[in-house]
Amino acid sequence: MTGASREALTAARERLDALTDSTSVDAAKLADELAAVTALLDREAGLRRVLTDPAQPGDAKATLVQRLLGGQIGGETVDLVAGIVRSRWSQSRDLVDALEELANLADLTAAQRTGTLDDVEDELFRFGRIISSSSELRSALTDRAAGTSAKVELLHRLLGGRAKPTTERLVTRLVTAPRGRSLETGLESLSKLAADRRNRMVAVVTTAVPLSDRQKQRLGAALAKLYGRQMHLNIDVDPELIGGIRVQVGDETINGSLADRLEDAARRMAS
Repeated sequence: MTGASREALTAARERLDALTDSTSVDAAKLADELAAVTALLDREAGLRRVLTDPAQPGDAKATLVQRLLGGQIGGETVDLVAGIVRSRWSQSRDLVDALEELANLADLTAAQRTGTLDDVEDELFRFGRIISSSSELRSALTDRAAGTSAKVELLHRLLGGRAKPTTERLVTRLVTAPRGRSLETGLESLSKLAADRRNRMVAVVTTAVPLSDRQKQRLGAALAKLYGRQMHLNIDVDPELIGGIRVQVGDETINGSLADRLEDAARRMAS
């Protein structure tokens, strides 16, 4: 997002944080309701345009939201959405993107409250790796001809009882409403959002052999010092990796071309 939409999203996230700071608010229920509003506006282009029309007064748009959604979803969610539509959006689709992100953040907040956010991050990453390595599974989950209920049932068989409820909800929403994204891209976005929830960066670490807990701690500390932020490590083992280790943070890959950084990390791990 750019311009007005970026500012509106920042304000929306602040509203969500203020709302979910109250432990009386059911964050998982809020997530479901925001996801329902996202689906509604994704379908209804006309309504989407009205709610983002800069010529319409903010109060009028907020009143429309309250009239349409009041009684259908919780009052906290209605008030949140009403506040969001008061903002100026550069494009009507940006409003839908923002609501979807808020739904995901609300679910991640629910995981944070139960102390399972780290598990959710790891599960999202590992599910992404499973998808990348299984073209058959990827096809089953992205086939437009396949029914939604069949995809939901498949995901429940794969994740039910094996992954945290938050992970299953996030992945199910992504699969059933991809909104033009690839499954891999959507999972990567969710993983980054989870890391951002804890104000951490994500480092994808590929190693030739599994790392010990001590090595993971040393590497995490070295990368945190290097980038100035707490680092969450997603570990992937590839026995054929040349050089023993590769670290990717955002668009930057730490490998032989950045030998000084890698050597520093390795020294920290060994010390």
